[in-house]
Amino acid sequence: MNVLFVHTEQDPYSPDKPLEILERVQFGISYISSVLKEHGHTTRLAVLCDETVHTIDEHIRGFDPGLVCFTSVFTEYHIILKVAARVKKRFPRLFTLLGGPHATLKPDECLAEGLFDAVCVGEGEYPTLELVEQLQSGVHPSGIPNMLIVGPGGEVERNEPRPFLEDLDSLPFPDREMWTPWCANPESRPSVLVGRGCPFSCTYCCNHALRKTAPGRYVRLRSPENVVAELKAMKEAQPGFGEAYLEVETLGVNTEWAIELGAALRDFNAGLDYPITFGSNLRVTPNADYNELFAALAGANFRFLNVGVESGSERIRREVLNRRYANEDILRTVETARKHGLQIGIYNLIGLPGETPRDFRETTRLNRACQPDWFLLSVFYPYPGTELSDTCYSLGLIDGPADPYLERRRPVLDMPQFSKRQVGRRRDWFPLLIYRGHRPLKELLWLVSLAKIYSNRRLADAHRRLMERLYGKKGRDYRESPEMVFSRKNETEPDGGEKLVDAGAVSAE
Repeated sequence: MNVLFVHTEQDPYSPDKPLEILERVQFGISYISSVLKEHGHTTRLAVLCDETVHTIDEHIRGFDPGLVCFTSVFTEYHIILKVAARVKKRFPRLFTLLGGPHATLKPDECLAEGLFDAVCVGEGEYPTLELVEQLQSGVHPSGIPNMLIVGPGGEVERNEPRPFLEDLDSLPFPDREMWTPWCANPESRPSVLVGRGCPFSCTYCCNHALRKTAPGRYVRLRSPENVVAELKAMKEAQPGFGEAYLEVETLGVNTEWAIELGAALRDFNAGLDYPITFGSNLRVTPNADYNELFAALAGANFRFLNVGVESGSERIRREVLNRRYANEDILRTVETARKHGLQIGIYNLIGLPGETPRDFRETTRLNRACQPDWFLLSVFYPYPGTELSDTCYSLGLIDGPADPYLERRRPVLDMPQFSKRQVGRRRDWFPLLIYRGHRPLKELLWLVSLAKIYSNRRLADAHRRLMERLYGKKGRDYRESPEMVFSRKNETEPDGGEKLVDAGAVSAE
């Protein structure tokens, strides 16, 4: 059977190339596509934005799918609904499936739209395969674990969840080729998913809700051998690729595993003419000694780690975010990383419920003390289904669905002690606040200007058009955000060409 996947971007790089970099690849779609292909089915991807919703017609007519699969987070859902409505109007007999975090957290609300024939709750590889095989056999789908299915009479069949997939090594490698036509920079740094699930329960994140959707172990890790096998396949397909982002909630979830992974990556790199460099995420834990771990990562050619500080206020972290570690833990982690030659990026949040200007000054002071090689400053967004979103409504900080447009770049909470205007101004001036006296003033003012530009759709689009005229589509990457400029650090590819080594921080994703 032919299966068409639909992914959307509310802030596309361009209408014809909505994804700027490969780190924007969505792994759920990629793994499901690989599983379907492994079983003889044919897949295709359409990446759409507001301007290109109408093109779904030609994708369907040119491919003739038996199933259209949508995936969505909340802030993309409004575009998904437009595409699904068009599909149902013009191709009413075509079966439609919705998956992704928003569908998993709010399945009944999604079905109530009347645009989807089924909703997948949780991991979708094998539920989607079962759905495709039943559709191909000509029967109305039924009895598929993880699926809520609308019956022939309009009734909803609610099937039990299946356990979380225990053995991640059993999955085929994700389908990356399907994304290439939609990416403006197909030679940019790719991500490699090395684990699923998070052991922590941060209030602003949906992991605490997702782990309740199915039985079984939620936090799972691929074997180092399996990760290396995927990297080897990627290197064979694209010999020039030289850096990978190892995507996992935190490398510190299992220190023994992370050290084994480092050893496997070190041995793999030893056989390459141009070794691959790596980066990943680390969640700081109290009183942790990272010397052994960071030594193993440095030996494996890790270049950097991104650390989620979120707030420099220990009160905010403890009382609002449920993140329990001291600023001293962060400072010690940064010092240890630099001792082993690792660069550090810091993720920060502003505009949190209960936050005050004084709390944010603590965030500024902590970043000044760390002097990160780059940073990401996101404005808090209350994603439905998270504990902190419920808190925002209970406190009256929002009175309806928050505007999803440019989420994490524009303030959405009405807080008398920290107004939207104050939050926006501090976000814009953050580069100057943390790097003043450490970086050239001219460069800092440029970053402030970019922060202002990229929190406004019209200004952002105008800036992209201007830079495209100046540099051309094949010239230097011009969509530089404040969060990525300092990550370049004179890094070069083997052929000497400049690369943007932390392009993943280009937006608030």
